[in-house]
Amino acid sequence: MTGREEYGVKIYEDERLDDLQRNHYKIIQKPKRFCFGMDAVLLSGFAQVRKGETALDLGTGTGIIPILLEAKTQGQHFTGLEIQSEMAEMAGRSVAYNRLEEKVSIVCGDIKEASALFGEASFDVVTCNPPYMNQNHGLKNPEEPKAIARHEILCTFEDVAREAARLLRLGGRFYMVHRPRRLVELFETMRVYHLEPKRMKLVHPFVDQEANMVLIEAFLGGRPQMRVEPPVIVYQAPGVYSEEIYTIYGY
Repeated sequence: MTGREEYGVKIYEDERLDDLQRNHYKIIQKPKRFCFGMDAVLLSGFAQVRKGETALDLGTGTGIIPILLEAKTQGQHFTGLEIQSEMAEMAGRSVAYNRLEEKVSIVCGDIKEASALFGEASFDVVTCNPPYMNQNHGLKNPEEPKAIARHEILCTFEDVAREAARLLRLGGRFYMVHRPRRLVELFETMRVYHLEPKRMKLVHPFVDQEANMVLIEAFLGGRPQMRVEPPVIVYQAPGVYSEEIYTIYGY
């Protein structure tokens, strides 16, 4: 497949470079396959990685979350795990394009085997933008990258919670974005693996519409007490983002 080279990195003809509005970073995406969404950007604004900490993003896709976390936080190192080899290779090229090889690593592997791959208690922070839809939602083509990203085909939420708990050091933090309709299931599953929900923020498209996303922070081995933060309102008017969204995006 033909394409071009920029800064020694190949950009193929079916790919595009998108400006991330942070540190002049750009990301390579394949529009016909899968592109990151607002949920990933919101998660990168919600997650906290402190100075000197290491973070792992499960199911990293384009690599958007580790790249944005490197730009927004003072973490020491960021790793993205992605099972689809083509996606992992593309994410690796985005890391190289932004000259982040010393701070960000992309690994091709299975979420279900993450703790065996990296070792238990090896990260301070684990993030995940997991597939939202379970077996109760219809699938058109389970082989498509979009289907794999949106449906629990290659892993379930229980797989994510189990591996996050194994990967985290005691007191480590798990951050995720999901759908509010599965909140009860999410909390129950996290608690099975000693991930105690500590902070939650609902995301509403408009101020008068119900939430369609939820951001959750959980501590491994934390005590039972959770804070519900003021919600995120995405649009202040049709086609016009709220000030909070502009801040998160870096505009």
